[in-house]
Amino acid sequence: MSEKKKRTGSFTLTLRRLFGMKEKETDILKEEQMQSPFRTIVRNYVENKVAMFGLIVFILIFATVFIGSAIWPLDVNYQDLTQQNVSPGFNMMSIPSGLKNNAQDVSVGSIFAVGVDRDGKLYQWGKLTDKLKKMPDDSQTYVQVSAGLDHAIALTSEGKVVTWGNDRLGLANIPFEVKDATDIKQILAGYQMSFVVTESGNLYYWGNENALTISVDPELQGNIDKVVVNLTTAFVLTKDQRVVMLSNSTTPFANIPEEIQGNVIDIAANDRAVAAVTEDGQVHVWGTNDYGLFDVPEAAQGTTAALAGGRFHFTALTTDNTVVSWGNDIYGQASAPHLTDAASIEAGYFQSYAIDADGHLTGWGLKGYLFGTDHYGRDVAMRMLAGGRMTMTIGAIAVIISTIIGVIVGGISGYYGGWVDNLLMRFAEIVMSLPFLPLAIVLSAIVGNRLSELGRISMIMVILGLLSWPSLARLIRAQVLSAREQEYVTAAKAMGIREFTLIFRHILPNVITVVIVNTTLAFASCLLTESSLSFIGFGVIEPSPTWGNMLNSAQSSDVIANYWWRWVFPSIALSLAVISINLIGDGMRDAIDPKSNER
Repeated sequence: MSEKKKRTGSFTLTLRRLFGMKEKETDILKEEQMQSPFRTIVRNYVENKVAMFGLIVFILIFATVFIGSAIWPLDVNYQDLTQQNVSPGFNMMSIPSGLKNNAQDVSVGSIFAVGVDRDGKLYQWGKLTDKLKKMPDDSQTYVQVSAGLDHAIALTSEGKVVTWGNDRLGLANIPFEVKDATDIKQILAGYQMSFVVTESGNLYYWGNENALTISVDPELQGNIDKVVVNLTTAFVLTKDQRVVMLSNSTTPFANIPEEIQGNVIDIAANDRAVAAVTEDGQVHVWGTNDYGLFDVPEAAQGTTAALAGGRFHFTALTTDNTVVSWGNDIYGQASAPHLTDAASIEAGYFQSYAIDADGHLTGWGLKGYLFGTDHYGRDVAMRMLAGGRMTMTIGAIAVIISTIIGVIVGGISGYYGGWVDNLLMRFAEIVMSLPFLPLAIVLSAIVGNRLSELGRISMIMVILGLLSWPSLARLIRAQVLSAREQEYVTAAKAMGIREFTLIFRHILPNVITVVIVNTTLAFASCLLTESSLSFIGFGVIEPSPTWGNMLNSAQSSDVIANYWWRWVFPSIALSLAVISINLIGDGMRDAIDPKSNER
């Protein structure tokens, strides 16, 4: 073939590739000759379905933990014992169909809710314990309900109080004064306690009196119109429109504004603040200004008719029948929907509800948890995102450290040989002989408690990196020993190229694929090692999460038997990450050396 025809054929092939035109099929040998080694490796890897599956799974896990933890940042110090060990699911606001359009009263508990319809039928929904499922006799007609931490009470049309759920420390022992009362005005299920206010203005309470600090002045009896509670104390609204705290303790809750006394028409309390609405519709808040609780929306000022308080939020009903919520909005409990015909409101813990004049019930707030919660009430899904980011970051940095050391030591040892080789390889063997886990445990015990959390994490990454390079160094040494005898190395020496340049710019690029494969497999090992350290308590410690210490907190037989979500989801995430990385490494090895499949 003439030189002109060769140039024409090459130009035609280039045009076809530029414009995406399909090339004529050639036999496999000619195709291999036209492709670069890199394209051949990529093609071999893509054709490996198992390796591609591993790559896709790892990319999904990596993107989920890093992007997810950035979108939903974790407050490592957050705890909420009212939400502890909640099972996965989003049924906490699954309002029963019979109540949804015929509601009369509703109340919110910690992880469940109760309601009564206009026909007097009782309902409950959400995360129900075995005791809560034992509801009162449905032959009764009910007019009021109230839900607490893990118990509920209801008032029948005959004026009788019934209770069900947890019966700790006398919660089921209704006082005789309440049983004999015929003029009950309000019932309230609080934190491990129950309360009743009568039309005659008397307050009665029973249950775990150590849970709440309550002291009722005898002079108040006969003058009480309403009672509200939070996790620490209780407040009453008197018939002469004053607010009184039922505790002598000196807390921010005691700073009741003097100017509102004698002019209050409704009150509400949450676990950070107390709010009162005066006759002019103004809302006054005192306590602790967390979550913007003091920042009452303009839509509520001057128009509020009623108030309700959740765990860290308030909800107000205005005179024009709209609803306004503010405060903590982590679960959407402060994002009230646009309602124009609300007749009554209710709030509790992390949910709010509104009932319109026709009995239609609307709710907003916490629907549930994707992966449940742990023993401190922390969202397992959010901790898995932050824990995965921490585990992968530690593993990645440790691998980078070990790769840099291994490449340098292996390259120098393999190229120079002789006494340099002997010295470096003997040193590598000494490092390999060090037992990693005992050494890491000893170092963690000696200096770990003296370091900050960041220092402890940095120490783990450095230890992992400094003790995991010898295997890579030996592999690089073997590759360089073989490559230094190649013709291109001899030619480079003849051209006077410096030895370090020759090692790291000419020889290493020709063995870099081996480095990539080894690094990929080492990454999986580092993930397991970090998780092992955290699992036995010598790695990253609480409250900072990793997949390892999440498994550590779930190793008791009680958790394994009753709270499966606390160990199943972290173990699945760790297993999938390690397996997918190993599949990627195996696929890269097979793509680089296809003949390895035949061996």
